[in-house]
Amino acid sequence: MKKRTNLAILIFMIVGIVVLGNGYAYAKNLTIGCRAEPTIDPHFLYLDTNIAFAAHIYGHLVSNDPNAKRIPSLAVSWKPLNDTTWEFKLRKGVKFHDGTDFTAEDVKFSIQRIPNVPKNPNPYTGHTSAITQIDIIDPHTIQFKTAKPHPLLPADMTAIAIVSKKAAEGATTADFTLGKAAIGTGPYKYVKYVHGDRLVLKRNEEYWGKKPDWETVTFKIIGNDAARVAALLGNSVDLIDFVPPTQVNSLEKNENINVFKRPSDRIIFLIPKFDMDESSYLTTTDGKSLKKNPLSDLRVRKAISMAIDRKTIKEKVMSGLSIPASQMVPEGWFGYNPNILKEKYNVAAAKKLLSEAGYSNGFGMTIHGPNNRYVNDAKICQAVAQMLSKIGIRMKVDTMPKSIFFSKVSPPKGEYAFFMMGWGHGGHGESTGWFKMGIHTYDKEKGFGALNQAMYSNPELDELTELAVTTVDDVKREQLLRQAMATAMKDIAVIPLHAQMTISAARKGIVYIPNAQERTIAMNAKLVK
Repeated sequence: MKKRTNLAILIFMIVGIVVLGNGYAYAKNLTIGCRAEPTIDPHFLYLDTNIAFAAHIYGHLVSNDPNAKRIPSLAVSWKPLNDTTWEFKLRKGVKFHDGTDFTAEDVKFSIQRIPNVPKNPNPYTGHTSAITQIDIIDPHTIQFKTAKPHPLLPADMTAIAIVSKKAAEGATTADFTLGKAAIGTGPYKYVKYVHGDRLVLKRNEEYWGKKPDWETVTFKIIGNDAARVAALLGNSVDLIDFVPPTQVNSLEKNENINVFKRPSDRIIFLIPKFDMDESSYLTTTDGKSLKKNPLSDLRVRKAISMAIDRKTIKEKVMSGLSIPASQMVPEGWFGYNPNILKEKYNVAAAKKLLSEAGYSNGFGMTIHGPNNRYVNDAKICQAVAQMLSKIGIRMKVDTMPKSIFFSKVSPPKGEYAFFMMGWGHGGHGESTGWFKMGIHTYDKEKGFGALNQAMYSNPELDELTELAVTTVDDVKREQLLRQAMATAMKDIAVIPLHAQMTISAARKGIVYIPNAQERTIAMNAKLVK
Protein backbone atom coordinates (compact mmCIF):
# COMPACT_ATOMS: atom_id res chain seq x y z
CA MET A 1 0.00 0.00 0.00
CA LYS A 2 2.86 2.35 0.89
CA LYS A 3 4.54 1.72 -2.47
CA ARG A 4 1.27 2.47 -4.27
CA THR A 5 0.85 5.68 -2.25
CA ASN A 6 4.35 6.82 -3.05
CA LEU A 7 3.76 6.01 -6.75
CA ALA A 8 0.54 8.02 -6.70
CA ILE A 9 2.34 10.96 -5.13
CA LEU A 10 5.10 10.72 -7.74
CA ILE A 11 2.58 10.66 -10.60
CA PHE A 12 0.78 13.64 -9.06
CA MET A 13 4.04 15.56 -8.80
CA ILE A 14 4.97 14.79 -12.42
CA VAL A 15 1.55 15.83 -13.66
CA GLY A 16 1.77 18.99 -11.54
CA ILE A 17 5.15 19.86 -12.99
CA VAL A 18 3.85 19.38 -16.53
CA VAL A 19 0.77 21.51 -15.83
CA LEU A 20 2.82 24.22 -14.14
CA GLY A 21 5.32 24.05 -16.96
CA ASN A 22 2.60 24.51 -19.56
CA GLY A 23 1.06 27.31 -17.54
CA TYR A 24 4.46 28.99 -17.24
CA ALA A 25 4.98 28.82 -21.00
CA TYR A 26 1.46 30.08 -21.58
CA ALA A 27 2.17 33.04 -19.31
CA LYS A 28 5.49 33.86 -20.94
CA ASN A 29 4.55 33.70 -24.62
CA LEU A 30 1.69 35.50 -26.31
CA THR A 31 0.68 34.92 -29.93
CA ILE A 32 -1.66 37.48 -31.44
CA GLY A 33 -3.54 36.83 -34.64
CA CYS A 34 -3.58 40.27 -36.21
CA ARG A 35 -5.26 41.57 -39.32
CA ALA A 36 -2.68 44.16 -40.33
CA GLU A 37 0.75 43.81 -41.85
CA PRO A 38 3.25 45.99 -39.95
CA THR A 39 5.67 48.53 -41.29
CA ILE A 40 8.70 48.28 -39.04
CA ASP A 41 9.76 51.77 -40.09
CA PRO A 42 7.56 53.77 -37.67
CA HIS A 43 7.60 56.84 -39.93
CA PHE A 44 6.32 55.04 -43.04
CA LEU A 45 2.59 54.76 -43.84
CA TYR A 46 0.52 56.64 -41.29
CA LEU A 47 -2.07 54.18 -39.93
CA ASP A 48 -3.30 53.49 -36.41
CA THR A 49 -2.29 49.87 -36.82
CA ASN A 50 1.29 50.93 -37.58
CA ILE A 51 1.32 53.34 -34.64
CA ALA A 52 0.27 50.34 -32.52
CA PHE A 53 3.08 48.12 -33.80
CA ALA A 54 5.55 50.97 -33.24
CA ALA A 55 4.44 51.34 -29.60
CA HIS A 56 5.99 47.95 -28.83
CA ILE A 57 9.47 48.68 -30.20
CA TYR A 58 9.74 52.45 -29.94
CA GLY A 59 8.72 55.14 -27.51
CA HIS A 60 6.71 58.34 -27.97
CA LEU A 61 7.07 61.59 -26.08
CA VAL A 62 3.37 61.37 -25.23
CA SER A 63 1.19 58.25 -25.16
CA ASN A 64 -2.54 57.53 -24.98
CA ASP A 65 -4.32 55.34 -22.48
CA PRO A 66 -7.11 53.00 -23.73
CA ASN A 67 -9.57 55.93 -23.57
CA ALA A 68 -7.30 58.13 -25.71
CA LYS A 69 -6.33 60.32 -22.73
CA ARG A 70 -2.82 61.73 -23.12
CA ILE A 71 -0.26 60.48 -20.60
CA PRO A 72 3.51 61.09 -20.12
CA SER A 73 5.91 58.68 -21.75
CA LEU A 74 9.40 59.61 -22.96
CA ALA A 75 8.46 63.13 -21.96
CA VAL A 76 7.60 63.51 -18.28
CA SER A 77 6.00 66.93 -18.76
CA TRP A 78 5.25 69.62 -21.32
CA LYS A 79 4.05 73.20 -21.23
CA PRO A 80 3.67 76.24 -23.49
CA LEU A 81 6.25 78.93 -22.73
CA ASN A 82 4.36 81.38 -24.91
CA ASP A 83 1.84 81.28 -27.77
CA THR A 84 4.37 79.72 -30.20
CA THR A 85 6.80 77.75 -28.01
CA TRP A 86 6.30 74.39 -26.32
CA GLU A 87 8.86 72.93 -23.93
CA PHE A 88 9.13 69.20 -23.21
CA LYS A 89 11.10 67.74 -20.32
CA LEU A 90 12.44 64.31 -21.25
CA ARG A 91 12.68 61.24 -19.07
CA LYS A 92 16.18 60.62 -17.69
CA GLY A 93 17.92 57.27 -17.53
CA VAL A 94 16.18 55.79 -20.58
CA LYS A 95 18.26 53.48 -22.77
CA PHE A 96 17.80 52.37 -26.35
CA HIS A 97 17.83 48.63 -27.02
CA ASP A 98 21.52 48.83 -27.97
CA GLY A 99 22.41 50.38 -24.60
CA THR A 100 22.89 53.96 -25.79
CA ASP A 101 21.27 56.85 -23.93
CA PHE A 102 18.05 58.47 -25.07
CA THR A 103 18.47 62.24 -25.40
CA ALA A 104 16.93 65.29 -27.05
CA GLU A 105 19.14 64.66 -30.11
CA ASP A 106 17.12 61.53 -30.87
CA VAL A 107 13.86 63.48 -30.60
CA LYS A 108 15.08 66.19 -32.97
CA PHE A 109 16.38 63.62 -35.45
CA SER A 110 13.13 61.64 -35.40
CA ILE A 111 10.95 64.66 -36.10
CA GLN A 112 13.22 65.94 -38.86
CA ARG A 113 13.24 62.49 -40.47
CA ILE A 114 9.43 62.47 -40.94
CA PRO A 115 9.19 64.59 -44.15
CA ASN A 116 12.24 62.91 -45.68
CA VAL A 117 10.99 59.32 -45.81
CA PRO A 118 10.86 58.62 -49.57
CA LYS A 119 7.82 57.32 -51.45
CA ASN A 120 5.64 57.48 -48.36
CA PRO A 121 1.99 56.94 -49.43
CA ASN A 122 0.54 58.20 -46.12
CA PRO A 123 3.10 60.44 -44.37
CA TYR A 124 3.17 61.57 -40.74
CA THR A 125 3.85 65.18 -41.78
CA GLY A 126 0.45 66.35 -40.56
CA HIS A 127 1.77 65.82 -37.03
CA THR A 128 5.05 67.69 -37.49
CA SER A 129 4.42 70.41 -40.08
CA ALA A 130 3.47 73.05 -37.49
CA ILE A 131 6.99 72.89 -36.04
CA THR A 132 9.24 75.57 -37.55
CA GLN A 133 12.21 75.26 -35.22
CA ILE A 134 13.61 72.73 -32.74
CA ASP A 135 15.94 73.89 -29.98
CA ILE A 136 17.83 71.52 -27.71
CA ILE A 137 18.25 73.26 -24.36
CA ASP A 138 20.04 70.36 -22.68
CA PRO A 139 20.10 66.55 -23.17
CA HIS A 140 16.69 66.26 -21.49
CA THR A 141 14.97 69.52 -22.46
CA ILE A 142 13.70 70.34 -25.93
CA GLN A 143 11.64 73.22 -27.28
CA PHE A 144 9.44 73.36 -30.37
CA LYS A 145 8.60 76.65 -32.03
CA THR A 146 5.58 77.08 -34.29
CA ALA A 147 4.66 79.91 -36.65
CA LYS A 148 1.25 80.22 -35.00
CA PRO A 149 -0.25 79.02 -31.71
CA HIS A 150 -0.59 75.23 -31.93
CA PRO A 151 -2.57 73.83 -28.96
CA LEU A 152 -2.46 70.25 -30.25
CA LEU A 153 1.30 69.81 -30.40
CA PRO A 154 1.36 67.39 -27.41
CA ALA A 155 -1.38 65.37 -29.15
CA ASP A 156 0.68 65.37 -32.36
CA MET A 157 3.54 63.76 -30.48
CA THR A 158 1.43 60.66 -29.69
CA ALA A 159 1.89 59.58 -33.32
CA ILE A 160 5.62 60.26 -33.65
CA ALA A 161 7.85 57.33 -32.68
CA ILE A 162 11.31 58.26 -31.43
CA VAL A 163 14.07 56.31 -33.13
CA SER A 164 17.75 56.14 -32.32
CA LYS A 165 19.75 58.74 -34.23
CA LYS A 166 22.80 56.50 -34.02
CA ALA A 167 20.98 53.51 -35.54
CA ALA A 168 18.68 55.30 -37.99
CA GLU A 169 20.78 58.11 -39.42
CA GLY A 170 21.10 57.35 -43.14
CA ALA A 171 18.95 54.22 -42.77
CA THR A 172 16.26 53.31 -45.27
CA THR A 173 12.81 51.87 -44.64
CA ALA A 174 14.28 48.53 -45.77
CA ASP A 175 16.92 48.79 -43.02
CA PHE A 176 14.13 49.04 -40.45
CA THR A 177 12.30 46.09 -42.00
CA LEU A 178 15.44 43.96 -41.67
CA GLY A 179 15.90 45.06 -38.08
CA LYS A 180 19.16 46.93 -38.65
CA ALA A 181 17.67 50.28 -37.70
CA ALA A 182 14.78 49.02 -35.56
CA ILE A 183 16.33 50.23 -32.31
CA GLY A 184 13.90 51.86 -29.90
CA THR A 185 13.28 52.42 -26.21
CA GLY A 186 10.04 50.42 -26.12
CA PRO A 187 9.02 47.49 -23.91
CA TYR A 188 9.91 44.98 -26.64
CA LYS A 189 12.88 44.38 -28.92
CA TYR A 190 12.80 43.37 -32.55
CA VAL A 191 13.69 39.69 -33.13
CA LYS A 192 12.38 38.74 -36.55
CA TYR A 193 9.98 39.90 -39.21
CA VAL A 194 8.79 37.57 -41.94
CA HIS A 195 6.77 39.51 -44.48
CA GLY A 196 3.18 38.30 -44.69
CA ASP A 197 3.70 35.85 -41.83
CA ARG A 198 4.84 37.14 -38.44
CA LEU A 199 6.65 39.71 -36.34
CA VAL A 200 8.48 38.31 -33.31
CA LEU A 201 9.45 40.47 -30.33
CA LYS A 202 11.15 39.78 -27.03
CA ARG A 203 10.72 41.69 -23.79
CA ASN A 204 13.14 44.55 -23.11
CA GLU A 205 14.36 43.68 -19.63
CA GLU A 206 15.91 47.16 -19.31
CA TYR A 207 12.67 48.97 -20.12
CA TRP A 208 12.21 52.13 -18.05
CA GLY A 209 8.50 51.55 -17.40
CA LYS A 210 6.36 48.72 -16.15
CA LYS A 211 7.48 45.49 -17.76
CA PRO A 212 4.76 43.67 -19.70
CA ASP A 213 3.53 40.23 -18.64
CA TRP A 214 4.78 38.48 -21.76
CA GLU A 215 8.35 37.43 -22.32
CA THR A 216 7.87 37.05 -26.05
CA VAL A 217 5.14 38.31 -28.35
CA THR A 218 4.47 36.98 -31.82
CA PHE A 219 2.15 38.90 -34.11
CA LYS A 220 0.86 36.27 -36.50
CA ILE A 221 -0.42 38.04 -39.59
CA ILE A 222 -3.80 36.58 -40.60
CA GLY A 223 -5.59 38.97 -42.92
CA ASN A 224 -8.65 36.80 -43.48
CA ASP A 225 -11.29 37.29 -40.78
CA ALA A 226 -12.56 33.70 -40.81
CA ALA A 227 -9.03 32.31 -40.68
CA ARG A 228 -8.20 34.54 -37.73
CA VAL A 229 -11.22 33.29 -35.78
CA ALA A 230 -10.36 29.69 -36.71
CA ALA A 231 -6.82 30.19 -35.43
CA LEU A 232 -8.19 31.30 -32.06
CA LEU A 233 -10.64 28.40 -31.86
CA GLY A 234 -7.87 26.01 -32.85
CA ASN A 235 -5.54 27.34 -30.12
CA SER A 236 -2.83 28.34 -32.57
CA VAL A 237 -3.10 31.94 -31.32
CA ASP A 238 -4.02 33.36 -27.92
CA LEU A 239 -5.65 36.61 -28.94
CA ILE A 240 -7.12 38.07 -32.13
CA ASP A 241 -8.04 41.59 -33.20
CA PHE A 242 -10.73 42.93 -35.54
CA VAL A 243 -13.18 40.15 -34.73
CA PRO A 244 -15.80 40.16 -37.50
CA PRO A 245 -19.19 41.24 -36.07
CA THR A 246 -20.87 38.14 -37.53
CA GLN A 247 -18.74 35.96 -35.24
CA VAL A 248 -19.23 37.86 -31.99
CA ASN A 249 -22.41 36.05 -30.90
CA SER A 250 -20.99 32.55 -31.39
CA LEU A 251 -17.69 33.45 -29.71
CA GLU A 252 -19.50 34.90 -26.71
CA LYS A 253 -21.32 31.57 -26.30
CA ASN A 254 -18.03 29.66 -26.28
CA GLU A 255 -17.00 29.02 -22.67
CA ASN A 256 -13.33 28.87 -23.70
CA ILE A 257 -13.32 32.33 -25.29
CA ASN A 258 -13.54 35.85 -23.89
CA VAL A 259 -14.76 38.69 -26.15
CA PHE A 260 -13.83 42.31 -25.50
CA LYS A 261 -15.55 45.20 -27.32
CA ARG A 262 -16.09 48.92 -27.13
CA PRO A 263 -17.07 51.77 -29.50
CA SER A 264 -14.10 53.07 -31.45
CA ASP A 265 -13.27 56.60 -32.50
CA ARG A 266 -13.18 55.63 -36.18
CA ILE A 267 -15.72 56.92 -38.66
CA ILE A 268 -16.21 54.91 -41.86
CA PHE A 269 -17.12 57.21 -44.73
CA LEU A 270 -17.28 57.63 -48.51
CA ILE A 271 -15.32 60.11 -50.58
CA PRO A 272 -16.94 61.54 -53.73
CA LYS A 273 -13.97 63.05 -55.55
CA PHE A 274 -15.64 65.84 -57.47
CA ASP A 275 -12.54 67.77 -58.60
CA MET A 276 -11.91 65.26 -61.43
CA ASP A 277 -12.88 66.42 -64.93
CA GLU A 278 -12.94 62.96 -66.44
CA SER A 279 -12.47 59.50 -65.00
CA SER A 280 -12.72 55.99 -66.37
CA TYR A 281 -14.60 55.21 -63.15
CA LEU A 282 -17.43 57.64 -64.01
CA THR A 283 -19.32 56.78 -67.19
CA THR A 284 -22.69 56.77 -68.88
CA THR A 285 -24.85 53.74 -68.15
CA ASP A 286 -23.52 52.09 -71.30
CA GLY A 287 -19.90 52.64 -70.31
CA LYS A 288 -19.00 55.71 -72.35
CA SER A 289 -16.85 58.50 -70.94
CA LEU A 290 -18.60 61.41 -69.20
CA LYS A 291 -17.31 64.87 -70.03
CA LYS A 292 -18.71 66.28 -66.79
CA ASN A 293 -18.18 64.70 -63.39
CA PRO A 294 -21.63 64.07 -61.83
CA LEU A 295 -20.09 64.08 -58.33
CA SER A 296 -19.31 67.79 -58.72
CA ASP A 297 -23.06 68.45 -58.37
CA LEU A 298 -24.21 68.82 -54.75
CA ARG A 299 -27.58 67.28 -55.68
CA VAL A 300 -25.86 64.08 -56.85
CA ARG A 301 -23.83 63.83 -53.67
CA LYS A 302 -26.99 64.40 -51.63
CA ALA A 303 -28.83 61.73 -53.61
CA ILE A 304 -26.03 59.23 -52.96
CA SER A 305 -26.13 59.95 -49.24
CA MET A 306 -29.94 59.62 -49.11
CA ALA A 307 -29.84 56.31 -51.02
CA ILE A 308 -27.64 54.64 -48.39
CA ASP A 309 -29.58 52.75 -45.72
CA ARG A 310 -27.23 53.04 -42.75
CA LYS A 311 -29.60 51.13 -40.49
CA THR A 312 -29.50 48.11 -42.81
CA ILE A 313 -25.70 48.30 -43.00
CA LYS A 314 -25.62 48.26 -39.20
CA GLU A 315 -28.01 45.32 -38.87
CA LYS A 316 -27.11 43.17 -41.88
CA VAL A 317 -23.43 43.93 -42.56
CA MET A 318 -22.17 44.91 -39.11
CA SER A 319 -24.43 42.56 -37.10
CA GLY A 320 -25.59 45.49 -34.99
CA LEU A 321 -22.02 46.47 -34.05
CA SER A 322 -21.79 49.96 -35.51
CA ILE A 323 -23.24 53.38 -34.77
CA PRO A 324 -24.72 55.26 -37.78
CA ALA A 325 -22.95 58.60 -38.19
CA SER A 326 -24.08 62.08 -39.15
CA GLN A 327 -20.60 63.61 -39.22
CA MET A 328 -16.89 62.91 -39.08
CA VAL A 329 -16.52 62.55 -35.32
CA PRO A 330 -18.37 60.14 -33.00
CA GLU A 331 -21.01 61.44 -30.65
CA GLY A 332 -19.52 62.60 -27.36
CA TRP A 333 -16.09 63.46 -28.77
CA PHE A 334 -14.71 66.99 -28.70
CA GLY A 335 -16.06 68.94 -31.67
CA TYR A 336 -19.19 66.85 -32.22
CA ASN A 337 -22.02 69.04 -33.52
CA PRO A 338 -25.37 67.91 -32.04
CA ASN A 339 -27.30 70.04 -34.53
CA ILE A 340 -26.28 67.93 -37.52
CA LEU A 341 -28.96 65.31 -38.13
CA LYS A 342 -28.39 61.82 -39.50
CA GLU A 343 -29.28 61.47 -43.18
CA LYS A 344 -32.70 59.92 -43.72
CA TYR A 345 -32.91 56.98 -46.10
CA ASN A 346 -35.21 57.98 -48.97
CA VAL A 347 -34.89 56.29 -52.36
CA ALA A 348 -37.69 58.30 -54.00
CA ALA A 349 -36.19 61.64 -52.94
CA ALA A 350 -32.75 60.49 -54.09
CA LYS A 351 -34.08 59.58 -57.54
CA LYS A 352 -35.75 62.99 -57.78
CA LEU A 353 -32.50 64.78 -56.97
CA LEU A 354 -30.62 62.77 -59.60
CA SER A 355 -33.25 63.71 -62.18
CA GLU A 356 -33.03 67.39 -61.22
CA ALA A 357 -29.28 67.20 -61.69
CA GLY A 358 -29.76 65.87 -65.23
CA TYR A 359 -29.20 62.17 -64.52
CA SER A 360 -32.70 60.78 -64.76
CA ASN A 361 -31.22 57.71 -66.48
CA GLY A 362 -28.43 57.48 -63.94
CA PHE A 363 -24.75 56.97 -64.75
CA GLY A 364 -22.01 54.41 -64.21
CA MET A 365 -19.61 54.51 -61.25
CA THR A 366 -17.04 52.28 -59.53
CA ILE A 367 -16.67 52.19 -55.77
CA HIS A 368 -13.16 51.36 -54.57
CA GLY A 369 -12.03 50.34 -51.12
CA PRO A 370 -9.62 48.21 -49.10
CA ASN A 371 -10.48 44.62 -48.23
CA ASN A 372 -8.25 44.19 -45.18
CA ARG A 373 -8.17 47.50 -43.31
CA TYR A 374 -11.56 48.24 -41.72
CA VAL A 375 -14.23 45.98 -40.22
CA ASN A 376 -16.15 44.38 -43.11
CA ASP A 377 -14.73 46.96 -45.51
CA ALA A 378 -15.30 44.96 -48.70
CA LYS A 379 -18.82 43.97 -47.58
CA ILE A 380 -19.66 47.61 -46.90
CA CYS A 381 -18.57 48.53 -50.43
CA GLN A 382 -20.79 45.78 -51.85
CA ALA A 383 -23.76 46.94 -49.76
CA VAL A 384 -23.34 50.56 -50.82
CA ALA A 385 -23.12 49.51 -54.47
CA GLN A 386 -26.38 47.55 -54.21
CA MET A 387 -28.14 50.49 -52.58
CA LEU A 388 -26.95 53.01 -55.18
CA SER A 389 -28.05 50.71 -58.00
CA LYS A 390 -31.61 51.22 -56.74
CA ILE A 391 -31.52 54.88 -57.77
CA GLY A 392 -30.18 54.15 -61.24
CA ILE A 393 -26.43 54.30 -60.73
CA ARG A 394 -24.83 51.34 -62.49
CA MET A 395 -22.24 50.27 -59.93
CA LYS A 396 -19.00 48.28 -60.06
CA VAL A 397 -17.03 47.25 -56.98
CA ASP A 398 -13.26 47.00 -56.80
CA THR A 399 -11.61 46.24 -53.45
CA MET A 400 -7.98 45.38 -52.80
CA PRO A 401 -5.33 45.01 -50.06
CA LYS A 402 -4.73 48.24 -48.17
CA SER A 403 -1.09 48.43 -49.29
CA ILE A 404 -2.30 48.86 -52.86
CA PHE A 405 -5.40 50.89 -52.07
CA PHE A 406 -3.69 53.66 -50.11
CA SER A 407 -1.06 54.14 -52.80
CA LYS A 408 -3.89 54.70 -55.29
CA VAL A 409 -5.72 57.36 -53.25
CA SER A 410 -2.70 59.23 -51.90
CA PRO A 411 -2.94 62.98 -52.56
CA PRO A 412 -2.50 64.89 -54.76
CA LYS A 413 -2.84 62.38 -57.62
CA GLY A 414 -5.36 59.88 -56.32
CA GLU A 415 -6.81 57.76 -59.11
CA TYR A 416 -10.25 56.84 -57.81
CA ALA A 417 -13.44 58.87 -58.11
CA PHE A 418 -15.56 57.29 -55.35
CA PHE A 419 -14.14 55.24 -52.52
CA MET A 420 -14.47 54.13 -48.92
CA MET A 421 -12.18 55.31 -46.14
CA GLY A 422 -11.95 55.38 -42.36
CA TRP A 423 -10.71 58.09 -40.00
CA GLY A 424 -9.80 57.68 -36.34
CA HIS A 425 -9.49 60.61 -33.90
CA GLY A 426 -7.75 58.85 -31.01
CA GLY A 427 -4.45 60.64 -31.42
CA HIS A 428 -5.99 64.04 -30.86
CA GLY A 429 -9.18 63.10 -29.04
CA GLU A 430 -11.06 65.67 -31.12
CA SER A 431 -11.94 66.51 -34.73
CA THR A 432 -9.14 69.05 -35.27
CA GLY A 433 -6.82 66.50 -36.88
CA TRP A 434 -9.35 65.59 -39.55
CA PHE A 435 -9.94 69.23 -40.47
CA LYS A 436 -6.23 69.96 -40.61
CA MET A 437 -5.04 66.83 -42.38
CA GLY A 438 -8.09 65.21 -43.93
CA ILE A 439 -10.20 67.96 -45.50
CA HIS A 440 -8.28 71.27 -45.56
CA THR A 441 -7.09 72.28 -49.04
CA TYR A 442 -3.94 70.30 -49.86
CA ASP A 443 -0.81 72.33 -49.10
CA LYS A 444 2.32 70.21 -48.93
CA GLU A 445 4.61 72.99 -47.72
CA LYS A 446 2.37 74.02 -44.81
CA GLY A 447 1.37 70.44 -44.02
CA PHE A 448 -2.35 71.07 -44.42
CA GLY A 449 -4.43 68.46 -46.23
CA ALA A 450 -1.64 65.87 -46.15
CA LEU A 451 -4.28 63.11 -46.06
CA ASN A 452 -6.96 64.89 -48.09
CA GLN A 453 -7.62 62.04 -50.52
CA ALA A 454 -10.76 63.83 -51.71
CA MET A 455 -8.68 66.84 -52.80
CA TYR A 456 -11.64 68.86 -51.51
CA SER A 457 -11.14 72.62 -51.28
CA ASN A 458 -13.37 75.16 -49.58
CA PRO A 459 -11.92 78.56 -48.53
CA GLU A 460 -14.57 78.98 -45.82
CA LEU A 461 -13.71 75.61 -44.29
CA ASP A 462 -9.98 76.34 -44.58
CA GLU A 463 -10.41 79.59 -42.67
CA LEU A 464 -12.37 77.92 -39.88
CA THR A 465 -9.79 75.12 -39.68
CA GLU A 466 -6.84 77.49 -39.48
CA LEU A 467 -8.57 79.42 -36.70
CA ALA A 468 -9.36 76.21 -34.80
CA VAL A 469 -5.85 74.80 -34.93
CA THR A 470 -4.43 78.05 -33.50
CA THR A 471 -7.06 78.59 -30.78
CA VAL A 472 -5.83 77.54 -27.35
CA ASP A 473 -9.12 78.24 -25.56
CA ASP A 474 -11.03 74.91 -25.60
CA VAL A 475 -14.50 76.47 -25.60
CA LYS A 476 -13.74 78.73 -28.54
CA ARG A 477 -11.96 75.94 -30.41
CA GLU A 478 -14.90 73.59 -30.05
CA GLN A 479 -17.27 76.27 -31.36
CA LEU A 480 -15.06 76.65 -34.44
CA LEU A 481 -14.90 72.90 -34.93
CA ARG A 482 -18.68 72.57 -34.75
CA GLN A 483 -19.07 75.37 -37.27
CA ALA A 484 -16.51 73.75 -39.56
CA MET A 485 -18.30 70.40 -39.31
CA ALA A 486 -21.62 72.01 -40.25
CA THR A 487 -19.93 73.60 -43.29
CA ALA A 488 -18.38 70.31 -44.44
CA MET A 489 -21.56 68.29 -43.99
CA LYS A 490 -23.75 70.92 -45.71
CA ASP A 491 -21.45 70.69 -48.73
CA ILE A 492 -21.35 66.88 -48.43
CA ALA A 493 -17.58 67.02 -48.70
CA VAL A 494 -17.66 63.38 -47.57
CA ILE A 495 -20.46 60.93 -46.78
CA PRO A 496 -20.27 59.49 -43.22
CA LEU A 497 -21.60 55.95 -42.74
CA HIS A 498 -20.93 54.82 -39.17
CA ALA A 499 -18.55 54.56 -36.25
CA GLN A 500 -17.27 51.01 -36.00
CA MET A 501 -16.62 48.97 -32.88
CA THR A 502 -13.25 47.67 -31.78
CA ILE A 503 -13.60 43.98 -30.95
CA SER A 504 -10.96 41.52 -29.76
CA ALA A 505 -11.20 37.97 -28.45
CA ALA A 506 -8.87 35.81 -26.41
CA ARG A 507 -8.52 32.36 -24.98
CA LYS A 508 -9.99 31.88 -21.53
CA GLY A 509 -7.52 33.03 -18.91
CA ILE A 510 -6.49 36.16 -20.80
CA VAL A 511 -8.05 39.55 -20.17
CA TYR A 512 -7.59 42.25 -22.79
CA ILE A 513 -8.37 45.96 -22.64
CA PRO A 514 -9.43 47.23 -26.09
CA ASN A 515 -8.92 50.89 -26.85
CA ALA A 516 -10.85 53.53 -28.72
CA GLN A 517 -8.11 53.81 -31.34
CA GLU A 518 -8.39 50.17 -32.45
CA ARG A 519 -4.72 49.66 -31.71
CA THR A 520 -3.70 46.12 -30.82
CA ILE A 521 -1.36 46.44 -27.86
CA ALA A 522 0.22 43.33 -26.32
CA MET A 523 0.82 45.27 -23.09
CA ASN A 524 -2.98 45.48 -22.66
CA ALA A 525 -3.24 41.69 -22.45
CA LYS A 526 -3.01 40.23 -18.96
CA LEU A 527 -2.96 36.67 -17.70
CA VAL A 528 -5.61 35.95 -15.08
CA LYS A 529 -3.83 34.52 -12.08
